[in-house]
Amino acid sequence: MNQLPTVFNGATIFSNIDLCGAYNLLRIKEGNEHLTAFRAKYGSYEYFVMPFGLTNDPASFQNLVNDIFLDFLDISFVVYLDHIIVFSSSKEEHVKHMASVLQRLRDNNLFAKDSKCAFHASSVE
Repeated sequence: MNQLPTVFNGATIFSNIDLCGAYNLLRIKEGNEHLTAFRAKYGSYEYFVMPFGLTNDPASFQNLVNDIFLDFLDISFVVYLDHIIVFSSSKEEHVKHMASVLQRLRDNNLFAKDSKCAFHASSVE
């Protein structure tokens, strides 16, 4: 994240998108579900999607979002786990960048948590 000031060079408009339920969207590799097995009062259970807390969750999710946004990374937005920062040098450009991001999210069934998002801001935290 220390490289962000260089990536943002010339940007004047920012949007911050926070994805919700990110890790729960990742399917555990078929055949490996038994590795997540646990026993409860009424029986044994296995996860089919990644629960929060597994060691490889962050790396697996980062790989997913890097693949989804590969051609735009560090050009018009940066992605760190479930946070997407869109940056642009003009309002018109920002509208185009946002449309690209939102379409990619829609195409990949990823959803934003609107209460944690900020759009068309003059700075980013």
